Amino acid sequence: MQAEDARYLKRIRVKSLNPNSDLSSLAKEIINKCKLIHPSKLPEVEQLLYYLQNRKDTGPASKASGKTDLQEKPEIPTYDATEIDEVANINDVDDYMELLYEEVPEKIRGSALILQLARNPDNLEELFQNETIVGALARVLREDWRKSTELATNIIYIFFCFSSFTQFHGVILHFKIGALSMNIVEHELKKCDLWNEELQKKKKSDILLSFEL
Repeated sequence: MQAEDARYLKRIRVKSLNPNSDLSSLAKEIINKCKLIHPSKLPEVEQLLYYLQNRKDTGPASKASGKTDLQEKPEIPTYDATEIDEVANINDVDDYMELLYEEVPEKIRGSALILQLARNPDNLEELFQNETIVGALARVLREDWRKSTELATNIIYIFFCFSSFTQFHGVILHFKIGALSMNIVEHELKKCDLWNEELQKKKKSDILLSFEL
């Protein structure tokens, strides 16, 4: 099957991607050149470019510098859908749903696999018809988003995939995903502000210390 499916794949090489790239302009350029990608998929193309840009920053070149920051290592394994070493199968979706009832690492893995399926429009109808999965995703997002940024990102991305089609909007509204997403964004922005304040305080204390020395 994989050999046959390969005939229908179109690979796009993004040679101009670098840390300073304008992802919005680059995504538009890709869509203009590849007629197989519908213009409505622009946000998804930008998101994929964002992942590629970050992975490029943390690739072999940066590792060669020998600089590591132990404090930045996550306490739990992360399972982003673009990096997970598994290929999701729509026939195993019930198994992925079961992971949403486990501990946070398993929930992250399960949500990443479901996201992998949701990013294929052909799977959306079947996923959405499974009310148990949709309800479980909404519950986990509502109850556990503070525990893991990766988990919250995966689930919000899943609902973003659903939101591309108007027939799914009613259920998204029912679970108040939009309002919850805004609350999460607001919380993360406040965290970012606090981190910046702490960073500025640390820089000031380091400057004072250097003067004293």
